[in-house]
Amino acid sequence: MQNFVYDIPTKVYFGPDQLSHLGEELKKFGTRVLLTYGGGSIKKTGLYDRVVAEIERAGLTLFELSGIEPNPRITSVNKGVALCREHKIDVLLAVGGGSTIDATKFIGAGYYHDGDAWDLLSDKTPITNCLPIVTVLTLSATGSEMDAGGVISNLETRDKIGRGHPAMRPKVSFLDPTATYTVGPYQTACGAADILSHLMETYFNADGSLYMLDRMMEGLMETVVHAAPVALAEPENYEARANLMWASSWAINGFTRTCQTCEWSCHPMEHELSAFYDITHGLGLAILTPRWMEHVLDEESAPHLARFARSVFRVDAALPDREAAREGIARLSAFLFDTLGLKSTFTALGIDDTHFAEMAKKACGGGVLQGYRPLRPADVEAIFRACL
Repeated sequence: MQNFVYDIPTKVYFGPDQLSHLGEELKKFGTRVLLTYGGGSIKKTGLYDRVVAEIERAGLTLFELSGIEPNPRITSVNKGVALCREHKIDVLLAVGGGSTIDATKFIGAGYYHDGDAWDLLSDKTPITNCLPIVTVLTLSATGSEMDAGGVISNLETRDKIGRGHPAMRPKVSFLDPTATYTVGPYQTACGAADILSHLMETYFNADGSLYMLDRMMEGLMETVVHAAPVALAEPENYEARANLMWASSWAINGFTRTCQTCEWSCHPMEHELSAFYDITHGLGLAILTPRWMEHVLDEESAPHLARFARSVFRVDAALPDREAAREGIARLSAFLFDTLGLKSTFTALGIDDTHFAEMAKKACGGGVLQGYRPLRPADVEAIFRACL
């Protein structure tokens, strides 16, 4: 195994009625707050009013940035940076899902950069600092409420780029599963697919892992497979929503990745997909992942894929590894496309092969994607075609 440093300093308030602590936590960082959110669903659910009431009760000064997109765009980030400078913001409060939180992270980092915030992503300009970030989560999916990374899109260049820095990790996050009761079936399903993908990208590690971490990841994946259908059938089932929310955080907060050595595979491919077509991230991952598994299945990988199949989907232990692996892929596909009801092909989304060659090259960074199995542009293009 690898040496590692483990440090997850985000303070989490988990459960209903924890927002009563919001004001006291914000005041630790200053008095001028920029509230960021998306299309306004938090106003329909009443969460916006609750958040504003706590801010006012604490005597803080509130400013707002609304309209952050589902695939957050650099234009929103730059708008947020300008607001922070104009109003001398002390602390950022992101209320929403991963898109809002990701954009807020780069608003905080962009505040300390002289220039367009896209520089921090396009040419890896050093991130030197970040305004403190507090989050109120409304969607179980990306885990951005407890990690140090984010992904931003640039529609002009057709790029979607991710980057992380310890300073961008939220200081405090409020996780109330009841805030996800109003999340519809489609977003619940996409969120479940996203959580699974985060775990699988780490679980399928080229150089092995710790037995303990593998068992933890298998348990988290099985939890998603168990809880997501319950949440779809019973949107206000607290146990199901709580399990999805906490699994989302632990899937990507750094704990399971302490032994990670290889690059992720499906996320770089999906980033190109949503950069070109602006589709929901979790949906893209759902379509890509089973096809990627089929592509990398060989004699060497079969035991690992078979272990996934047996542990997560209870595939018959007596089956030979290769047969068990294929059955596991089939059951994952059935879960994503039948149980969760997600579309199973690019064709169903109106996507053809026009840009596959360009997307594949960009996904590989112009060279080789050094994932669980090395992928060259031809491999990635083949995976894309298998998704049609």
